[in-house]
Amino acid sequence: MSAVIEQKQQVVQEIADKLESSVSTVVVDYRGLNVEEATELRKQLREAGVDFKVYKNTMVRRATEKTNLTELDEFLLGPTAVATSAEDVVAPAKIINNFAKEHPALEIKTGVIQGRVASLEEIRELASLPSHEGLVSMLLNVLQAPIRNFALASKAVADQKEEEGA
Repeated sequence: MSAVIEQKQQVVQEIADKLESSVSTVVVDYRGLNVEEATELRKQLREAGVDFKVYKNTMVRRATEKTNLTELDEFLLGPTAVATSAEDVVAPAKIINNFAKEHPALEIKTGVIQGRVASLEEIRELASLPSHEGLVSMLLNVLQAPIRNFALASKAVADQKEEEGA
């Protein structure tokens, strides 16, 4: 087997592995972004632990065959970049959606959320959710509210009894 074919098979396997191991994937058309903008986007994604890479559409199509995500094939037209995250479901969608608002040249094509192809609307809805840390913070606030309210009520009763006794 020639070295070129072997190298292409490795790229296809790399893409397939990323699609299988990621909890969230966003496919974008990056045409129109200049080098500075693309660098800034990559930096933001890298800081969030998101892998962002440009692939040839034919390589991605072969990888989608391996992963049973052939529904993605209809979106693989023109320049395509793939952002994947193995840990945070919200991060790729949130970062790319926010970046696309500032730079209209970046166009979200579609995505994959936990192994299921998602529409553009679903990606935008996902982007509107708070981050994992934000969700945990909200949950902790909800759990602490009854205890905090009880403590405040107890203090108010104690203050009232103290005033009556004085």
